[in-house]
Amino acid sequence: MCWKCGLFTAASIADDKRERVRCGQWDDDAFTAARACGFYEGALRASIIELKRRPRVAQRLVRLMFDTLQRQPVNSADLIIPVPLHPDRERERGFNQAALLARELARLSGLPLDEHSVIRSVHTERHRAGMDSKARRDSVNDAFAVRHPDSIAGGRVLLLDDVFTTGATVSACAAVLKDAGADEVFVLTIARA
Repeated sequence: MCWKCGLFTAASIADDKRERVRCGQWDDDAFTAARACGFYEGALRASIIELKRRPRVAQRLVRLMFDTLQRQPVNSADLIIPVPLHPDRERERGFNQAALLARELARLSGLPLDEHSVIRSVHTERHRAGMDSKARRDSVNDAFAVRHPDSIAGGRVLLLDDVFTTGATVSACAAVLKDAGADEVFVLTIARA
């Protein structure tokens, strides 16, 4: 598997060489490594769609996230931060699904949760099906800011979101975390598109 993005390769790689395997697609992205519980299809897709409609996290999803958190390299994180929504979008929806997931995972894992240090300072266009990677990246460029860099400095952050699609959102968020002094930023999502 690509050590950075977590997608499987067809090759069989010895355990001692796995950290060097890269697909090359994410080399310029700010996150250290990304992992997902599964692919955005079937029951996971239905669960994520339901989560965006109703603020209730199924215990099965929390268990999947916790199990994924036990694996390298994401298991070295020492702080959980959910990808923030812009305040206008959060008011519109009534909740931030990434924050709901982060709260449950923090409760189960015992890792500290920080919902206040990173903000979404720009109200961006919603990512829609059909937006290419460049359009998604352009839409989140400079969208995030860190309010409390002292909370981030030297940390190994687990950045939590629901779906990893093109990586634009998590990469933009990871970039501001790294600029604020985070040593590493790991991404954990329920699903990978």
